[in-house]
Amino acid sequence: MLVCLLVVVACGVKAQDIGFSQFYANPLYLNPAFAGSKVAPRISLNYRCQWPGLNSAFNTISASYDQYVSPLHGGVGGIIMADRQGDHGALGLYSFGLIYSFRFQVSRDIFVNAGLQATIANENLQWDEEKMRFPDQIDPVYGYIWGTSAIPPEKTSKWYMDFHAGALVYSTHWYAGVAASHLNRPDQGFYSEDRIPLKLTGHAGGMINLSEERRRTSALGLGTPVISPNFIYQYQGTFHYFNYGLYLDWEPFLVGVWYRNGVENSDAFIFMVGLQQDYFKVGYSYDVTVSKLANNTAGAHEISLGILLPVPEQKKRIKAIRCPSF
Repeated sequence: MLVCLLVVVACGVKAQDIGFSQFYANPLYLNPAFAGSKVAPRISLNYRCQWPGLNSAFNTISASYDQYVSPLHGGVGGIIMADRQGDHGALGLYSFGLIYSFRFQVSRDIFVNAGLQATIANENLQWDEEKMRFPDQIDPVYGYIWGTSAIPPEKTSKWYMDFHAGALVYSTHWYAGVAASHLNRPDQGFYSEDRIPLKLTGHAGGMINLSEERRRTSALGLGTPVISPNFIYQYQGTFHYFNYGLYLDWEPFLVGVWYRNGVENSDAFIFMVGLQQDYFKVGYSYDVTVSKLANNTAGAHEISLGILLPVPEQKKRIKAIRCPSF
């Protein structure tokens, strides 16, 4: 796996961004226009381990904070990410972004958020010949042998600025948005110029109450059952992904299932469960790989934690967006 990783680094093959399966549990990563959408201060923590069946699993941590600020007529937020790839985390990506989302009302029940994000990122390569393996070290008889003609890059750490934008329109029972990442297409190459391809995201969904009752409906304390169908499309470089999902939100429980596929190939089924109570939520999801990698990757695990803090006093009531928790 690491051989392939180094070939990617050296040759400048266009790669994909990190993909989270609990899309709405990491809202600022999905679309910066979500900043302030809950009005209350919100903390979101996410961990993803992709393909643990391989020696070179992808491990990603994300933490974000956002809230609505009345004097700014919108939301502010920040998001930190750390991603390690390859054996012993040979390739690392770290970033910190600041977000502002302006909110305005277009009709009595329809609102729009428009968000901008500025990010500073660092990519680094831990060059260690004892841990790395290259194609010219493969002997047909003896397997891996020492000695390689590979030359490390002049710099193994690179900083760059990255910019993102998004828009979100929503009402009481539906929402839709678009987002564009890497607007300036920063150069991430170690050996030669390698510009990150633009990523485009489109997403939409709705919330359908299965009961007119808005109070807890049983002796078990369950809330109103809500069905939420969703669709997300993502495009980056030569990659196209379609994500179809459905949630059942029966407070305090939530279950969901998604199907992700590319233009030509199926990728994964995603199953998730969550528990939400008042201002606290926790979720777990597992990606069941159905592509050609199914027998080797062991899927992907993802855990999320969300906390809503008390809403600061507002001069006027601000409407929060109603969308899935995970």
